[in-house]
Parts: sequence; C-alpha cells; structure tokens
Amino acid sequence: MAVSVGIVGLPNVGKSTIFNALTKAGAQSANYPFCTVDPNVGVVPVPDPRLETIRGFIESQKIIKATVDIVDIAGLVRGASKGEGLGNKFLANIRETDAILMVVRCFVNDDVIHVDGSVDPLRDIETIELELILADVAAMEKRLKRLESNARGNRDGGKAKLAVAEKIIPHLNEGNPVRTLELSDEEKALAKDFFLLTDKPVLYCCNVGEGDIPDGNELSAKVAEYAAGVGSETVIVCGAIEEELSNVEGEDQDELLEAYGLEEPALNSLTRGCYKLLGLRSYFTAGPKEIRAWTIRAGDTAPKAAAVIHDDFERGFIRAQVYTLADLEEHKTEAAIKAAGKLRSEGKTYVMQDGDIVHFLFNV
Repeated sequence: MAVSVGIVGLPNVGKSTIFNALTKAGAQSANYPFCTVDPNVGVVPVPDPRLETIRGFIESQKIIKATVDIVDIAGLVRGASKGEGLGNKFLANIRETDAILMVVRCFVNDDVIHVDGSVDPLRDIETIELELILADVAAMEKRLKRLESNARGNRDGGKAKLAVAEKIIPHLNEGNPVRTLELSDEEKALAKDFFLLTDKPVLYCCNVGEGDIPDGNELSAKVAEYAAGVGSETVIVCGAIEEELSNVEGEDQDELLEAYGLEEPALNSLTRGCYKLLGLRSYFTAGPKEIRAWTIRAGDTAPKAAAVIHDDFERGFIRAQVYTLADLEEHKTEAAIKAAGKLRSEGKTYVMQDGDIVHFLFNV
C-alpha cells in the first residue's frame, strides 16, 4: 500500500532540511523562497524494532520495513490560493498526498530570514491554513452547480452529496478547515469525493534550535496547545541535528545521540507519527528469505490485508494462520507455537491487529 505525506511550510522554516534528513538526500537548500520548485519524493522506512525481534527467532536473509512516501513541496506564501509564488503547483502537489506534515519554525536565527520578518509559528500555521481554506472554497464554488444539478435528478448520489456540501461551504467560509467539521462516517466518505485540501489530516512538526531538544520551547508549546485544540499532534525536531545524525551510522550516531541527550533520532518519531496520522498498521510475514512489514489500514480484514501482498491472495483467500510476537517470544519457534495451540486459524471476517505475524492460505 503506497501512502504519501506532503511536507509543507513557509519558506525558510527548515522543511527541506528535515526532508533531506528523512531521506538522507544530503542536498542543502538555498536560503531563499521557492528553492524547491518541483516536489522531491523520498521513500522513508518506518522504524519498527519488532522486525529485529522476530529475526532473533526466525533466521532470515533480510528485513524489509514498511515505508511512507514523503513529498517535499514548494514553499508557500500568502496568495498561493490565487496563484501567487508557486501557489498553483503547491496546491496541486498537496492534493495528490494523503496527509500533511506541516513544518513550523520554532527557532530564532538572525542569519535565516523569515518572510514575515519575525518568528511566530501560530501566524505561520494561520497563513498556510487560510490559503488551503481559500483554495477549498474556490473548489466548492466551482463544484456547487454540478452538485445542485445532480441533486435535482438524484444522479451520482446527488442529494446526499449536496447536503454534505451545504455543511462544508459555510464551515469553510467561517475560516475553518473541513477536518474540524463534525460529520457522520457516511458524510465523511462522501466528503472524500470532493478531494479537499483541508480534509487531510495534519501533523505539526516544530523545528526548534539545538538548545531546545528534546522538550521544545515556548514557541513549540504554543503549537502543541493549538494542535491539541484541533485534534492533532506535534513532533519536536531540530532539523540541523537530524541532518547531522542522518549522515552517520552505528557507533558514531550513538555518540551523537548521547551528546544531544536523545534516545533515537527525532525523525523516527516523526515517521511513526506520519504512519499513525494516516491510521496505518503493520502486520508481518516471516520466512528464510525475508521478514517484512506490510502496511494496512486500521480495521482491514484478513482478505484485504492479503491483497496488499498480491490481488490473488484476496481473490483466492482460504484462511490466515496468525500468531503474535508475544507467542514467538514465549515459544521460540513456529512449530512450538503450533504445538501449544497458539497458531490461530482466522477466516474472512477476521480484523487484522497491529503486529500480527501471518501465513495466508489461498487458492486461485
């Protein structure tokens, strides 16, 4: 399952530095607006220590982690919704992603200019949100006549979609993103057909100075308070440190982490946060060739999870043989798990759990 997160922010907030650290691209972005014209895409592995734990019991040639595509999108400025700067490209690139990682500047550095002349992360968030809201208002206004026409003939679920649109439009006009609008599950599904920018989930990344890790500062605290108020979360990162950490491995990285008082690179938390933001889970397959994490959505049944490996697995699904990491740690081998009666046989209605270790049986 391919999932993508668009990393956005105003110019000079450090988003490209964080992107480079995430993807180990190593490229340095220039200190001026619009330095990233076309989006760069990096495939970022999701850190998961359970994979190594499994390999401690099941010998395997390699480990394959779950991944998230991170898209580095051109810096935004006021007026993007009207095409200012690289606005049209910015908005089009965001529309193609599943979620938004919003980098906000929570560090003060006179050598790095801010487009508004001072550091204020809440103002920066408001600027970006407003441009996304204005873009959504314009999109809904264009769509409204067609929705009204479909509703009169009740084509393409027209009446139900129009009813949802009539809730969304005033909410947007009041300056609120769609994600904060209370809708039923059915209404949310209909709203997805509108492909609105402010319907996407957001994770706020507070880029702080070296002296403010790991707990952040007054600026990041304001962002955390704001995020909690809109049902979102924050991750504290120092882009400069993370880029330094991304260029070393092994003992050298361990020494740097210790020097900065970190247990792991903050970007690990950031990647896991993106995974969680999208409502994703991992299940594992394990054998002599590979131990692999497969990405599914919370609530997926066993056949749907099997389809992530291959469509034939879902089409010819018979059953899933499932056990847990705790079972493996207790009994040491799959044979011992089976002998202990812990190898479960699950059918088509089984809802997969995060961390399940599975063998699928199918016939096509």
